[in-house]
Amino acid sequence: MKKPLLVLSLCFITVLSFAQFTFSGKVVDAETKEPLQGASVFAQNTTKGTTTNSEGNFSLALEKGGYEIIFSFTGYNTKTINAEGHNQELTVELTKADNTMAEVVITSSNELEDGWERYGDFFLKHFIGATPFADSCTLINPQALKFLYFKRNDRLKILATEALQISNRSLGYDLRYELDSFVYFFKTDMNSYRGLCLYTEMEGTPEEQQVWKKNREEAYYGSRLHFLRSYYDSTLKQDGFTVDLVSKTNTNKFERLSNPYDTAYYFYDDSTGNVDLWFPVKASISYTKKPPAKEFLQQYKLPLNAKLQISYVDLSDGITIKPNGYFFDQKSWVNQGYWSWKNLADQLPYDYEPDR
Repeated sequence: MKKPLLVLSLCFITVLSFAQFTFSGKVVDAETKEPLQGASVFAQNTTKGTTTNSEGNFSLALEKGGYEIIFSFTGYNTKTINAEGHNQELTVELTKADNTMAEVVITSSNELEDGWERYGDFFLKHFIGATPFADSCTLINPQALKFLYFKRNDRLKILATEALQISNRSLGYDLRYELDSFVYFFKTDMNSYRGLCLYTEMEGTPEEQQVWKKNREEAYYGSRLHFLRSYYDSTLKQDGFTVDLVSKTNTNKFERLSNPYDTAYYFYDDSTGNVDLWFPVKASISYTKKPPAKEFLQQYKLPLNAKLQISYVDLSDGITIKPNGYFFDQKSWVNQGYWSWKNLADQLPYDYEPDR
């Protein structure tokens, strides 16, 4: 891409980032077409959410960017629709859920009656996190969790019978997290979890608001969200990020990607305003403007004088990045290293913007 075109594109992106669009419509029963009052409608991993009125109507005002809009209602299957950054109005039909399989799972012989006592702290450490910010997080409804252990493959699976309510006093958010599942493999020390999250801003004193502002900035700079926005804006170097890829001749060595905007890895689509990103091999992402937390170094027995926050990324497929840092398909991205240490307690919604 020629430099003048890149400059023009970035100017266009800047204008878009301050614009809004409206995502609105009606939620109805798929069979009867009757409106569903009180259905939950929210943009996944943001503070933007609402419920439908007596006629099933809803409206969300969103900043330009990409969003997954989640529709849920008790007794119905959850539905997800992508909002693409322009005004949309639509009718959403929800189908009634068949709870037969869910009941089979909940009554499974693999369920641990003392699951919370045995694995509650373990779950919180790997789901909410073990960072300083995690110390101020509280799971309000642990009774919603169901713990299942599968001896054959030494696997722990955790489900939830209702949305998890989490209070994050470090960042000033209340979280409503619809956990799909949490899975941990003891043999490989690997875990994964999936779910849908709605953030709500806490009300606090001016002093608390200042603490939350400072902590949110601390959580943001160097984060995956910061990295993806920097990649989108072509400001990786200015923002303190470097990208290295596994060597073609030595898999134990990483080599600096001199031009991370090479079209072999990065492509800005002028027609859609999206960025496509692809790493064909494992990538090492370093943040140079802040050293890793002492707690991270101690936990993983690393030198306490380490200067860089280093994370590793495997992409099973290319991803598409939106201006707000949202990307898809999120299943294609696997973290290791520093970012994998930063779990729910250190994560921010896609509509968060630091003060410049």
